[in-house]
Amino acid sequence: MTTPLNDFLSFSLEHYTNWHEISGNIGTSIRYNSDVPGVLTFMPNNTPSAHTKQIILSCGVHGNETAPIEICNALIKQIYNQEIDCKHKVMFIFGNLPAMKIAKRFVDENLNRLFDPNAENSCSHQQIDEAYSIEKVRAEELMQQVACFFTDAEGDRIHYDLHTAIRPSKNEKFAVYPYLHGKTYCKEQLQFMSDCGVNTILLSQSPTTTFSYFSSRKYGAHSFTVELGKVYPFGKNDMSKFTDMNLMLKQLIGMYEFSTSCFEDCPLEVFTVNQVINKTKDDFTLHFDDDLANFSSFQRGQLLASEQGKEFRAEYEDEAIVFPNANVALGQRALLTVVPYAL
Repeated sequence: MTTPLNDFLSFSLEHYTNWHEISGNIGTSIRYNSDVPGVLTFMPNNTPSAHTKQIILSCGVHGNETAPIEICNALIKQIYNQEIDCKHKVMFIFGNLPAMKIAKRFVDENLNRLFDPNAENSCSHQQIDEAYSIEKVRAEELMQQVACFFTDAEGDRIHYDLHTAIRPSKNEKFAVYPYLHGKTYCKEQLQFMSDCGVNTILLSQSPTTTFSYFSSRKYGAHSFTVELGKVYPFGKNDMSKFTDMNLMLKQLIGMYEFSTSCFEDCPLEVFTVNQVINKTKDDFTLHFDDDLANFSSFQRGQLLASEQGKEFRAEYEDEAIVFPNANVALGQRALLTVVPYAL
């Protein structure tokens, strides 16, 4: 079987139903391996232990969020063509391949609500119930892959789960910092995000079942859900908007050490989650326009959403909305509200 890493995305979409393990070498210094569809690992042979990093770049957890998918596909091609000298162990994950095929967010259910850090996962093959949805099967598979990847004791563990948002945003690029259960926020990681052009940080204040929370909680990784703008179809993204992100990811992968901006010089705008509003009734309604941008603010007391027997209102002046979506399944988050926060 040929291994066209110069377009791993197309290869994955074509072969995900009949995948065979692929592996090989790039020159004499890098090995690569893929034993499940859309997951590819690069392993340098001689990284000094003092510089070791274990890096996961995931994309396409929602199949219609194409810009991060195109970014990761290009990085793989550059490593394969030796334009990037891969210095660290790196795993690329193309999350929901069937959803990408049909240009939908998901097939059966939201994959980014299925990563349970309390689930029992191992590197060995597990028989998965055929009644599981496509996304449940994939979540099990990806959790096993992450478990296998984060096996080394040495070096920082990093996971950036790259997304784009359903609606436009007043703050175009932003990152969700998973709940850390009392641990300290990492300033070096915030500096890196800022240099990527991601100058808005949203601090989560509760456990979730997102992919970034899973890797943070289960494996102690420096993890973020990174939102890079609005959803567009394949080939319709303005890739010039991701120049800073591309540069920083290349440095992360291809250098042992590199400089980031001083924390005090980073133009960071930080918010913390105030309300997590879940949809529990079929009549759940958002009380603002469908195209209202993320981070639009409301005044205290303004009605944000309602469902039978309940109203949700802004609790603070300039309380902003993020990720509003009235079409989620019952029991799932339909809206976050956030307020400014000083680190």
